[in-house]
Amino acid sequence: MQAALHPTVPTGLCLALYKGTRPGVAGLYNRLGRLVDAGKYSHCEIVFSNGISASSSFMDHGVRFKQIGYSSIGNWDFLHIPDQDGLVEISALNWFRRHEGKAYDIWGNIRFATNFARDSSDKWFCSEACMAALGFPEAYRYGPSGAASLAQWHFGAELNEVF
Repeated sequence: MQAALHPTVPTGLCLALYKGTRPGVAGLYNRLGRLVDAGKYSHCEIVFSNGISASSSFMDHGVRFKQIGYSSIGNWDFLHIPDQDGLVEISALNWFRRHEGKAYDIWGNIRFATNFARDSSDKWFCSEACMAALGFPEAYRYGPSGAASLAQWHFGAELNEVF
């Protein structure tokens, strides 16, 4: 099934990067995440070529697949991941299938701010899940902005900034 996506979302495999700020307490978390990661992104998702997204989310209790329309213009940027033979997408999709339902790693996420908390081997935060799914070792080391930078360099990908 093909998910309905906003026309600004690139076709094919991509990394969706959240730069918006939610209202209330969630907005404080967005701001803190961007501050600690020294960048403009506080969350990331992998968008598969069928339009379904995958990540790990505190609000969704961990690793999950989700249909997101990305219709909030100005809140998301997209990094198209070149994948001519489809192997990167198949590998990422299989990673999320194997890890679906795993809990959100709040302590691993806190590690960015404190540098003393340890990440969990069976729990995942958003950028850690995305980077692990894309095959990067030690994925716990990357917040959303760091993940965006490394993925852009590694894949030689274009960042599609949506204003």
